[in-house]
Amino acid sequence: MQTINLIAALLGIVAVVYFLIKKVETKTVLICVGLALCVVSLKPLEALTAFSATMVQATLIKAICASMGFAYVMKVTKCDLHLVQLLTVPLKNVGFFLVPLSFAVTFLISIAIPSAAGCAAAVGSTLIPLLMASGVHPAMAAASVLAGTMGGMLSPGVSHTALISEISGAAVPDIVMVHMPNVLASAGVVMISLIVMTFVFKDYKKGHVFTNENAEDKKVDIGKTNVIFALQPLVPLAILIVGATSLREYEFLAWTSKLGVAEAMFLGAIVTLCITRTKPANLFKEFFNGMGHSYAHIIGIIIAASVFVAGLKACGVIDLIIEWLKQEESFVRVGGTFVPYIMATITGSGDAAAMAFNKAVTIHAADLGFDQVRLGSAVAMSAVLGRYASPILGACIIVSAIAGVSPFEIVKRNIVGATLSVFVIAFVIL
Repeated sequence: MQTINLIAALLGIVAVVYFLIKKVETKTVLICVGLALCVVSLKPLEALTAFSATMVQATLIKAICASMGFAYVMKVTKCDLHLVQLLTVPLKNVGFFLVPLSFAVTFLISIAIPSAAGCAAAVGSTLIPLLMASGVHPAMAAASVLAGTMGGMLSPGVSHTALISEISGAAVPDIVMVHMPNVLASAGVVMISLIVMTFVFKDYKKGHVFTNENAEDKKVDIGKTNVIFALQPLVPLAILIVGATSLREYEFLAWTSKLGVAEAMFLGAIVTLCITRTKPANLFKEFFNGMGHSYAHIIGIIIAASVFVAGLKACGVIDLIIEWLKQEESFVRVGGTFVPYIMATITGSGDAAAMAFNKAVTIHAADLGFDQVRLGSAVAMSAVLGRYASPILGACIIVSAIAGVSPFEIVKRNIVGATLSVFVIAFVIL
């Protein structure tokens, strides 16, 4: 029976990869395969228990839903566009240095707009045409913006951080600090790689203007940049930073230490309401629309991943993997980094790969000789990097449309830096 279960689990993993490549809806794939594995193992209740337990995890719901609600507020008030415009206008006429600078600007903006697709659309619509008009090849312009979205890992509201917090019990600001070496090291490697790839592919032609004749001009004209509006996306981040540092020792800032991610996001929305003088009904409607969207599309994936992991556990695969990883530390380094990376590359979903691995293996990190937060962070960052090597990533398709190039051309420019970054995380940082 054990052999049959293991064969079923292997077929289930193959099925997940296959259907995700075919772009079948992620949650449907994970739940159906997980439920099937539980049934084959004669433990169907395991899937139902995992489903019901995950859908009410307070840490995940509060942080992720509130963060997406705030993101919707930034969109409806156009504060996100003011931030993009504020940071991109100074980039004009800097020549070749536009490539690393565009990466850096996107990186910073993505901390405030952690959704890769959302950030790529907001930044790409402004920055990619600017790069193309300055002599940067469309594929490199798109690649630099896409890669820059990795900065979203430093956002306190990103789903990976909330999941690691749920698993380990560590505070969100502490987890972000653990993310820091992985994210900054990857950023350094990818930025250098982009510069090298610019020379390899001869992607900069001084004085040449690249155009995308098939592009539809959907850029929103917000007029002159309002600096106060542009600072609104940074308000929750500033509150959390103050509350997690020695600045909270000042009496007038002591209240920040009592606020979590959800409270900071909601307070940020209220501040934005006052600053932008948006109609309250419209603002709060969008806030709750964002919360609902995040539960359906982000927490939904976490719930579905839990069902899939329950299926693997029922088949005995998780115990087998843990025992295998215990034999050699290098197995954990390779398994915890390259497996999520490859999964994300194949499927175009960093969330599905990282969340499934973290819920299955990272909870046993202590038995494997690793800290839960460090291992969870390495897994999450590796999955994020895997997305940049995938031509079916949603954000990649968005920037490819803006630039008018094939997603594969973008991947060719990002894959070297992404792969080298995983090596650095696995064998230097972890």
